[in-house]
Amino acid sequence: MTGPGQSSAAIADRLPELLAPVLGPGLRVGRVEPLSGGASRQIWGIQVHGGDGRKHELVLRTGKPVDPDGDTSGGLNAGMELEAASQRAAAAAGMPVPAVLCASDDTSALGCGYLVSARVPGETIPRRILRSATPGARQRLLAQSATALAALHAADPDSVLGLPEHDPLVLWGDWMDSLGQPSAVFEVALRWLLHHRPAPGGSAIVHGDFRLGNLMVDDSGLAAVLDWELVHRGDPLEDLGWFCVRAWRFGADDRPAGGLGSIEEFVAGYERAAGRAVDRDALRWWQVLGTLRWGVLCQYQAHRHLSGQTRSVELAAVGRRACENEWDLLELLAEQGIA
Repeated sequence: MTGPGQSSAAIADRLPELLAPVLGPGLRVGRVEPLSGGASRQIWGIQVHGGDGRKHELVLRTGKPVDPDGDTSGGLNAGMELEAASQRAAAAAGMPVPAVLCASDDTSALGCGYLVSARVPGETIPRRILRSATPGARQRLLAQSATALAALHAADPDSVLGLPEHDPLVLWGDWMDSLGQPSAVFEVALRWLLHHRPAPGGSAIVHGDFRLGNLMVDDSGLAAVLDWELVHRGDPLEDLGWFCVRAWRFGADDRPAGGLGSIEEFVAGYERAAGRAVDRDALRWWQVLGTLRWGVLCQYQAHRHLSGQTRSVELAAVGRRACENEWDLLELLAEQGIA
């Protein structure tokens, strides 16, 4: 099912022109199929036959068509050109990512920005990954995830022009105020974060949504890191804390680091790869912030549905999970001595 302003036929008609500078003339699009997308991107599987007879399996990511009511991402989403530049910087640093063929924020070709990359085979659905993985495979994927993040964070953030940078407490505090859905737990968590803020842990390219669901996994483990729309410049511990948020364990609460293993194992792997120590107290702070952030984002998705801005059962289902984050925050704050 295509979104408004986009169709398989229209994409197939325009792609040869977009890809010719990279793959050469005489291209023919053999297949265009919608893949699972998120709240801010549409994703298509593309098969392209080259003029030289070669077959290319590609992925097209498009921004949603321009909404007449304005930006529905809350201003968080990177443009396609920034996504592409970030992926290329990550690849140069040693993080496995899909090879980018072309990207543009120009909406004239497809009615929205686009990014075309090589298709990496594997599995992304978290519960399938966790259900099928042996203990050894989980340990390997956990170590690979830590190593991949260390590689990304070693890249020079100045090498990617236009990376947004924000104070996360100001950002999420403003979001809470703008939604007009007061939560006593969220307010207490924000107050705790304000009073226990750690010293800055450096400045790095931050993926922004590093977790199962955004990782392509094959028989060898981590095949590629996907979904770069939340990339920004910030503290590298943000990615580590987000990976450890309870929501991203997908029911495997005995393995708090991404549903794969212990937080200590994950951090130790990151330290070995990065060559520097991780402040455990600072990491816990970022885990609290990540939990608050996800709770606020759940509220936001509910608001989009209930306000009529974007009617969606998926958004409504995500929105009802805000209360889960309230519970998780209470548990995290209790561990810090706040009953």
